[in-house]
Amino acid sequence: MADKPIRVLLVDDHQVVRRGLRTFLEVQDDIEVVGEAADGAEGVARAEELRPDVVLMDVKMPGTDGIEALKRLRALDNPARVLIVTSFIEQRTVVPALRAGASGYVYKDIDPDALAGAIRSVHAGHVLLEPEVAGALLAQEDSPGGTGRGTTLTEREREVLGLIADGRSNREIARALVLSEKTVKTHVSNILMKLDLADRTQAALWAVRHGLTT
Repeated sequence: MADKPIRVLLVDDHQVVRRGLRTFLEVQDDIEVVGEAADGAEGVARAEELRPDVVLMDVKMPGTDGIEALKRLRALDNPARVLIVTSFIEQRTVVPALRAGASGYVYKDIDPDALAGAIRSVHAGHVLLEPEVAGALLAQEDSPGGTGRGTTLTEREREVLGLIADGRSNREIARALVLSEKTVKTHVSNILMKLDLADRTQAALWAVRHGLTT
């Protein structure tokens, strides 16, 4: 893993912010900044061109904002994992960003080492949320089908869901439950289908809300 750095794209309308992020990230041995963009539309184009592993995305940008950019990346089936890095932590931006497919959501004033850790974490397949961000989404997710849907899960699916909520990647879940990664992927697909959820982020928060965390 160490010989292949995590390729990162920076999307923020403030050049000073991009420069600061680049300066710090370029000293990380396992992270490579492959490009920058000043708004969401340019970010989508650059993500398609460069195929980064992780996109650091601002939410509030002129023109195409981060949420719209996320929706476009999902529509294009771009595999990049998107980490929202912003100073705006409020429900009207948090919930749409996570619903649009963000893998994590952190503050712009995050400690630099913590940001590097966040990049590594989302790249590994984890869901990364500040506590108040999770709270905002849980408040909004008052009842995505209610608790009744959880009763359709098998015992193994409930175990997998609990590990998703703990931020485990498919590989880590496979190791913990002594399963193949292919089997774990099948369980994850079944969980999303049964609970009518869009992605792992919603699954993790559903599990927290319904007491399935370990």
